[in-house]
Amino acid sequence: MESWSVDQVCNWLVQRNLGELVPKFREEEVSGAALLALNDRMVQQLVKKIGHQAVLMDLINKYQQQNNGLESSAYSCEIAPPKSPEANSGKNMKHVFARCETVQWTNSYILPEFPYDVQCILAERKCPDHSMRIRIIEFLQADMTKYLEGSLYPNSQQYNVVVNALLQAYPFLDDDGNGFLLWKRALKDRFKYVRRPIEDDEQVMRNKCKFGHRRGQTKKSSAENRCDEIQTVQIKEEIVYLEGHDTEMDEHIIWFKQEYMKTERNWEEVDKRMNKTLETRRKMISNKAPLKEILRLFPFLRCPYQLFREFQLLTHMDIYKKTVEILEIYSENILTLYSVRNNPINVMLRENLKQHTEEDILKYMKMTATCLLLPDVFGDDSSLFAAVNEEVKVLTPVLEVKNPFSVNTCEFALYVEKEKLTQLDDCTMALAALLAAFHVFGIQCPKRIHNTFNFLESLVLERKSPQSLPKKVKRKLEELECLNS
Repeated sequence: MESWSVDQVCNWLVQRNLGELVPKFREEEVSGAALLALNDRMVQQLVKKIGHQAVLMDLINKYQQQNNGLESSAYSCEIAPPKSPEANSGKNMKHVFARCETVQWTNSYILPEFPYDVQCILAERKCPDHSMRIRIIEFLQADMTKYLEGSLYPNSQQYNVVVNALLQAYPFLDDDGNGFLLWKRALKDRFKYVRRPIEDDEQVMRNKCKFGHRRGQTKKSSAENRCDEIQTVQIKEEIVYLEGHDTEMDEHIIWFKQEYMKTERNWEEVDKRMNKTLETRRKMISNKAPLKEILRLFPFLRCPYQLFREFQLLTHMDIYKKTVEILEIYSENILTLYSVRNNPINVMLRENLKQHTEEDILKYMKMTATCLLLPDVFGDDSSLFAAVNEEVKVLTPVLEVKNPFSVNTCEFALYVEKEKLTQLDDCTMALAALLAAFHVFGIQCPKRIHNTFNFLESLVLERKSPQSLPKKVKRKLEELECLNS
């Protein structure tokens, strides 16, 4: 192959159903020697379709393996060679043979060899950060595309098989029991991202037309696509694009940043601009843009008022008002439940009640205790709800509460991804902000706190004991309403 001319390379491409690449290969004068010298980045620049990239790199890798004496294992299995430093070790050869037996989609899918830096993190059983998660997802997506012979449309079973294999191999990636759904969604989003810019693949265009993408519009030229890319804001890690980005959006984002730094803000103008940018913001969130990037572009979501306002735009409900009503209605009944009578929060409440006689302070303390006791009432994990006088340890939205019954030194804050999002005035505002954060930022509630949030949402959204509520929640809600009556 090293001595092949450009024409011979083009004939080779045609024989392997890659004839679409011939014009570009002729234009770039890719000979046999140049072909074997291509790296991943060169292939990405030379070949537009992700599927063709995967197939081409696979063919090059197979030829190189054949020359290195690995034809009997790697070439016959049509897989890429191991890239770790121990590529010739017995362990990695065992992995190669295992994947030979699972080229077809089966429930015994074997994970590919991850890049060396990813292997190091996984070997240390460390929870990967956002960028490392993206690396894992990108690698799995490329491997799936190869199995699908270049197709970018896995079915649900294939997604399930791959994610199950990942979590079985690395159980610590199962975040609070929600890992399967989170990783599956991330993998599906990655395929969507890869498909988005493709305009000349028959399967992709057929599905875009089927599901309403660009309906009634003509296909754009290469020049128009490049122009669109220039006018598009690329989000960190190249996951999400701001669709419909223009000069006006730039102006809004710049204004938000400048206004947020002021001590006296024009809240009327903030409301107007948040309304105008709502659609773009919701697209970013639905496409799983990094939370830090969302807050960088729209810093006013750190303000409780705007967080509540965003929730109201989505649900048409005043979450702060509804939260006040819930705590006022159910406070006395919850505090007298036998299941929480000896709870440390309740004990702390009774001790502090003895030190005060003012009605407002007593009411404040009882509502604070009611808020903090909710997970225990429904048998949930309170650490996923609030960290009371402790360090925040979970990634999902959670409250940090310090000195909850001290009138002068109590503090409430909302944390997301272990970072402080906003400071809050009292427990009522804190509880409302916690509920709003899950909805506004599109974050899935952990299973171990489901009952508590089902109870609260049924009241906030005025869904009184719907059939979808778990039996335990419906039973507890009926019990509390009976006590109240």
